[in-house]
Parts: sequence; structure tokens; C-alpha cells
Amino acid sequence: MVLLQLKNIVKDYFLWIQTVNVLKGINLEVQKGEFISIMGHSGSGKSTLMNIIWLLDSTTTGEYFFEWDNVASLDSDQHATIRGQKIGFVFQTYNLIPRKSALEQVMLPLAYQWVPKAERIERATKALEKVWLGHRIANKPNELSGGEQQRVSIARALVINPSIILADEPTGALDSKTGNEIMQMITDLHQEWKTIVLITHEKEIAAYAKRNLYLRDGQFVDKI
Repeated sequence: MVLLQLKNIVKDYFLWIQTVNVLKGINLEVQKGEFISIMGHSGSGKSTLMNIIWLLDSTTTGEYFFEWDNVASLDSDQHATIRGQKIGFVFQTYNLIPRKSALEQVMLPLAYQWVPKAERIERATKALEKVWLGHRIANKPNELSGGEQQRVSIARALVINPSIILADEPTGALDSKTGNEIMQMITDLHQEWKTIVLITHEKEIAAYAKRNLYLRDGQFVDKI
């Protein structure tokens, strides 16, 4: 089953009198339950592509189908609803709120969906237990290691029970040992039939995926 499909996606940015072509006709299909990596050097367009998949950025031209709906034609409020309910995102720099506990961090996406507080607590607790942080639910980011903060970020992505998880350089701020632990956790999630799209510039990290794609100068190529 095709979960998402990009058809001839073009993304241009207009700077004064200059047009910058960032994505140049991207075509991509991701099947439900796939684990793919998208590799590319800085400036290749991979962050722009991830933001389009996440519905945080719009396309210049092209079609984007998510669960068979052409979401490219939807407005920003509809995009926000899909992001909040169907797409989990794991950030390179964790994006945690300093004053909130791990439990509160993970509860937050559910608050935007008006989930009752008791259910938010239950689901967030289970998500943290899933990433081996059941004993750290009361701790704030400055009381957690980098690896633990990233696990909170993964739990926050999981708590909405997303159709897909997007991971943008999830090990970029970690040492190699901790990064491998995070990637093993992501691999375990895939084995539970989670669909995962991973952005990375590291071959060792991309090797965890089952399918590798290479982006250069806004286009998919055979290799980098």
C-alpha cells in the first residue's frame, strides 16, 4: 500500500530578482511499513524535501498524495491537522521545552488534539516507557543526557500513533555509541510496522534503512 507519493515536485525560492531552484522534479513513493533513508550533502535539498513531506512547506509545482489524498491542494490549517495527527517528527536538536518535564513534553501534541488530560498522561507515560524512560518522566531536559533527550523526542513523535515517522538527522548531535543506540530504537519501531523516512548525510546511519535514496542538487541520483 502506498502511504505517500510525490509527483514531479518542484520547489523554487524567489530572492529579489533571482530564482533558486531547490527541488527539480522529485518523484517518490513510500509504501506503508517501509524504512527509507534520504542521503545528501549540505545544500542538496534534503531539508526542503523533508519539510514538504512534513507539510511545513509548500511546493511550487507538483502533486503530493498522503494516504491517497492530494494534500498539496489543502490549506495551512488542514496541513497542521495532518501534521498533528498523522506525522511524527524527530528533530536533530530534540526541540524540547526547557521548563517542561519529559511527561509534559510528550503530552503536548495530544493537548493540541483536545485529548482529555487523563488520557494524555496515560498515553505519554506508555510512550516514554516504550523508549525506556519510564523512570525519567519527571525530569526536565537539563536533567537528561543527549540520548535521553532524543528518546523523549521519539516518544513525542510516537504518542500520536502516527502513520509515518520523519527523522531529520536524529543522531547528528550525539556521539557514535549513543547514535547507534538511537538508530537501533528506530529500527525496532520499523519492525513494529512503523513507516520511517530518515534524513542523514552519514552512510553508517543510512545503512540501518531498508532502501537508500540519494539527493544531489535537488534531484535523486544513483549515488552521491
